[in-house]
Amino acid sequence: MKKMNIGVLALQGSFSEHMAALSRLGVRAQKVRLPHHLANVDGLIIPGGESTTIGKLAVDFGLLDELKAFGRSQPVWGTCAGAIFLSKDAQRQQPLLSLMDITVERNAFGRQIASFETDIDFPALSRVSANQTPFHAIFIRAPLIESVEKGAEVLATLPDGRIVAAQQDHLLATAFHPELTEDDRVHRYFLFMVEKALEA
Repeated sequence: MKKMNIGVLALQGSFSEHMAALSRLGVRAQKVRLPHHLANVDGLIIPGGESTTIGKLAVDFGLLDELKAFGRSQPVWGTCAGAIFLSKDAQRQQPLLSLMDITVERNAFGRQIASFETDIDFPALSRVSANQTPFHAIFIRAPLIESVEKGAEVLATLPDGRIVAAQQDHLLATAFHPELTEDDRVHRYFLFMVEKALEA
């Protein structure tokens, strides 16, 4: 893991929290703001924030096409707004990477005052940790993954069955904010995905 170089899209949102989480794991993290910043990264995290703003800034900085090209072959993880940005359908007009075969419902739980925390079962985390306890997930103006298609698979749901995490090959989407907790299992799972991609 220590030999990896993980990019964190640093246009807007909680990129510093992701970088801190990677640092605690001993992994080198690099801010991505311009196309050439993608040249030496092995995987990319797109943080939570405001998906429309992230998309517009990606267009303004000439990053949108470069991010799409990167994500076709390299691991990318989107959290909250990042999950929306990764999706093929956000049910409104805004710049998207359109890489994952998922449909996302923006602000599915309402405004910021409706933000909440809950424990979720996330069985895939057993691949990187012996800790079998539920993951304490933080939802802030969170989206939902309304549906998954083709090669995408559901990784985690709320108790009522609504989808909050999905994976499609080397792409990962979570509707919640693992970077705001001390539990590093989802970050470790993404690093596991990057490690597999490097070995391929």
